[in-house]
Amino acid sequence: MDSLFTAAVAGLSAGGAYAILGVCAIFTYRLVAVVNFTGAAIGAAGTFAMVALFELGMPLLLAVLFGVAAGALAGLAIGLVMTTWFAGSNASTKAAVTAALLVGIIAVGLRLTGGQHPHYFPEIIPGSAFRLAGVEVTWAAVTTLVLSVAFTLLTEQFLARTRTGLQLRALSQRPMAAELIGIRVRLLALGVWAVTGGVTAFALMIIAPLRSPDFASLSLLVVPALAAALIGAFSSFRAALIGGVMIGLLEGSVSAIGPVSQYRGAVPFLVILAVLLWSQRGARWDEAR
Repeated sequence: MDSLFTAAVAGLSAGGAYAILGVCAIFTYRLVAVVNFTGAAIGAAGTFAMVALFELGMPLLLAVLFGVAAGALAGLAIGLVMTTWFAGSNASTKAAVTAALLVGIIAVGLRLTGGQHPHYFPEIIPGSAFRLAGVEVTWAAVTTLVLSVAFTLLTEQFLARTRTGLQLRALSQRPMAAELIGIRVRLLALGVWAVTGGVTAFALMIIAPLRSPDFASLSLLVVPALAAALIGAFSSFRAALIGGVMIGLLEGSVSAIGPVSQYRGAVPFLVILAVLLWSQRGARWDEAR
């Protein structure tokens, strides 16, 4: 039982990052109507840019700042593709485009980063913060949890109380009407892509030392991100926050169960399946009657 609790606490870092990624996924969906499969790949690009600069001798803090900027630029590039050629497409088409872009980004990323060649991911936030019931809680775990809560609350307040937030809500609900009344629709959409790219890159930098050290593994963290977003029904930032943390805790717990520990990566898929089945319960009940 103690080992299970220890493993669950160890999953806090990943849970905080999943929460941030899930909130970013909802942010993109609510404001530019895109289910973004490239979110984690964009963050991975920023993370590997940081690693490359650090390996070249750049101080860690400066490398992190450049990595976040690289993530924002990668997000901006994807945003340019989406707003230039697919602005008028439906949600299904946009999702399919980002899924195709994910495959392309992973292929290019693996090529540029040496495929499965391992890289050293420096600990952005090292050390132990405190002990919880005899278990060490790292500063990385605390930081991801604090950032996920702060990002969730700031996003809610920004959308509800600022002029730009009001314009973004108008963009998401009535894009053509927003453009007709003079709102700079494309510029705002590109801003959404850039912000989520930078935030995702920083989140992945924190948990990268705990993951497999290759571009594909980080890019596929889009799965727990979408699982968290599904828990929030792609509308509730707070539900995605809680869902992301719970997925991290569940992954950590599974890793302590010997026979199934090697399958902990399947946890987000199972969460997605469970949420989809739960969301269809009303229709199935009506059919059964």
